[in-house]
Amino acid sequence: MTLSVHTNTAAMIALQNLNKTNDQMDGVQNRINTGLKISGAKDNAAIYAVAQGMRADLGALSAVQTGLNRATTIGDVALAAGETISDLLIQMREKAMAAMDPSIDSYSRQAYDSDFKALLDQVRVIIENAEFDGANLLDGSVTTGVEFLADADAARTVTLKSQDMSIGGAIVTIPATASLSTVTLATAVMANIQASLDNVNQSLADLGSDTKKLEAHSGFVSKLADALTKGVGNLVDADLAVESAQLQALQVKQQLGVQALSIANSQPQIILNLFQ
Repeated sequence: MTLSVHTNTAAMIALQNLNKTNDQMDGVQNRINTGLKISGAKDNAAIYAVAQGMRADLGALSAVQTGLNRATTIGDVALAAGETISDLLIQMREKAMAAMDPSIDSYSRQAYDSDFKALLDQVRVIIENAEFDGANLLDGSVTTGVEFLADADAARTVTLKSQDMSIGGAIVTIPATASLSTVTLATAVMANIQASLDNVNQSLADLGSDTKKLEAHSGFVSKLADALTKGVGNLVDADLAVESAQLQALQVKQQLGVQALSIANSQPQIILNLFQ
């Protein structure tokens, strides 16, 4: 090996190796700090692109989940209102049955009629207030139902069908002007109440089925989001146990590199011995 005061090849090699070790330590420290083995495109362009695509799907699924949660709540509100209406119809049926008795006096009949009309008005109030976040499935304002996104591509939807329980409509057939003031009127109202009760119970069954379907799909979306989260983690998360072991090894390697560079830098001193 040529001894020169101008060129120290050994020192150059030692410095290159030390710089390489320092770069590796920077990479390990970055992975430890971020918890990611791939935090940017320069770490691994292909895996980073795949991970970003999966993160985009996760963001979309989060929006889908929010919509499904809203849909479930709208359905729950409508169910609660519909079940209350069913209970009120049972009470109305009792009043109409009592009013069909021809032996009762006018005072009792008037009392039954007042109770019936109060119950009918309560049904109207419940329908008007069966609303959540601007959606009411029972008052006829929604004709075909409410659609909600079902997937991250916005290509599919799930529908929560409306059930118009407006008084005098197809489900609650009792006229708004219904009265129990005579036996004949009470008999006619009784038929309407029975039909309305059957219709409401069927509508509740349909509404319950739709809400259950939404809950099941919401559970699927949640599991899908968890699977995607796990997939992203498998791609980009750093194994900190491995990184810790590697950091310790690099620290030892760095110290040895410093010593090697120190030894290489001292080699030109040998030239002085040649000129003593």
